[in-house]
Amino acid sequence: MNKRIRRILLGTASVLALGLVLAGCGKSSSAKTTTVKVGIVGTDDEKIWKPIAQDVKKKGINLKIVTFTDYTQPNQALNDKQIDLNAFQHYYFLDQWNKAHKADLTPVGKTAVAPLGLFSKKLKKVSEFKKGDQIVIPNDATNEGRALNLLKNAGLIKLDNAKLPTPKNVTSNPKHLKITAVAADQTPRSLDSATAAVVNNTYAVDAKLNIKHAVYAEKIDKNVKPYINIIVSRKADKNKKAVKEIVKAYQTKKIADIINKDFKGTEKPAWNLDIK
Repeated sequence: MNKRIRRILLGTASVLALGLVLAGCGKSSSAKTTTVKVGIVGTDDEKIWKPIAQDVKKKGINLKIVTFTDYTQPNQALNDKQIDLNAFQHYYFLDQWNKAHKADLTPVGKTAVAPLGLFSKKLKKVSEFKKGDQIVIPNDATNEGRALNLLKNAGLIKLDNAKLPTPKNVTSNPKHLKITAVAADQTPRSLDSATAAVVNNTYAVDAKLNIKHAVYAEKIDKNVKPYINIIVSRKADKNKKAVKEIVKAYQTKKIADIINKDFKGTEKPAWNLDIK
């Protein structure tokens, strides 16, 4: 073989070898990405979920945040496979929704617990309520019952032993308070006309209502266990790797620090909370 032909063959072999190396690199860089859509209510929780999205991206998960305007939407969207997870509700809400819709949506991880607050622009203390004052509460079954228990614990009303009370379960209302139920997202707006309102944390934060300035706030004790917020999936998906990675990314010191700093006491990380 003459030297010229040998140089050509060696050059061709080098090009082929380089091509194989590049092909191998291309294959490893195009690893499969799993897209997961998580539904939240309001925009305030984006400050939690955006860092999580960045963290799980390293695990090959493309986490997309889908925002809903009220509590009636995310469970139906999850059940209909429009999203893959949601994070807006507590255990009690999920349990009642599953019963009402004959569904089996499943909690996969604790997130935070947010005390319910009784807010007012007119009063500062429970003792300042007068006869006939109006108190607005959320109208969905679980938060309505929770709000009534809050009013009971504040000493404003008495209830019978119903597990999930409604206004019909009020046995004593000494000040003849007008208790009005409206959609949860409307409770902050009602403060312009009503004497007070029980407002869920999601809407309280959006309305810049600080739980520290509430007329009365829920205590973080064993009674709030059913109201710990959770990440929820469809039952068939609860053991998927991507779901577990997302829950793991949520339950970290990094996210606990964000909750403690940005929510200023209105929420507390719940996955390691010692409630007695």
